[in-house]
Amino acid sequence: MGNHYLDYLVTPVIIYINLFKEIKVEFSDDKLKKVDEIVARYPEGKHKSALLPVLHLAQDEFGGWLSAEVMDYVASLLKLEPIEVYEVATFYSMYNLKPVGRFMFEVCQTGPCMLRGSDQIIDYIKQKLNIGVGETTTDGLFSLKTVECLGACGYAPMMQLGKHFREHLTPEKVDAIIEECRQNAATNN
Repeated sequence: MGNHYLDYLVTPVIIYINLFKEIKVEFSDDKLKKVDEIVARYPEGKHKSALLPVLHLAQDEFGGWLSAEVMDYVASLLKLEPIEVYEVATFYSMYNLKPVGRFMFEVCQTGPCMLRGSDQIIDYIKQKLNIGVGETTTDGLFSLKTVECLGACGYAPMMQLGKHFREHLTPEKVDAIIEECRQNAATNN
């Protein structure tokens, strides 16, 4: 299983696969140039400041989540200790530490959204997709995550889907979003 601090966070299937298969984690030349551009934004000796954007780049590049191998790779690129990367990746909810669905529903669960019905929206999504918070549908299309404030309290209840906010959620709007995602998946398969 390896001696990684995050092994316990990775699903047993992935751990099983990792026992028998060496995973090659490496950015393309274009992505390595992007990493260099990101690091160059910061003063000399402050390369650790590039960690968050490089983790975003890695998450986008390697399947929407950060395995221990991917975090180790990022650490090596930035000349950091792996634990420094693990600390950041486990702190922020924007990083996924296990495989996720193609469409991530990140529903705000803080006070203003709760007062406007986010708990009912979360329950509706769970029932509609037959998953719990932190789970992915069996077809791999949808994952549900609850998050802290997304800074759109005036549009509660709301969620983030990819890079876009979906606001003033109702069960009917959730149904339409799910259908839109399914159509998008069928079209762009």
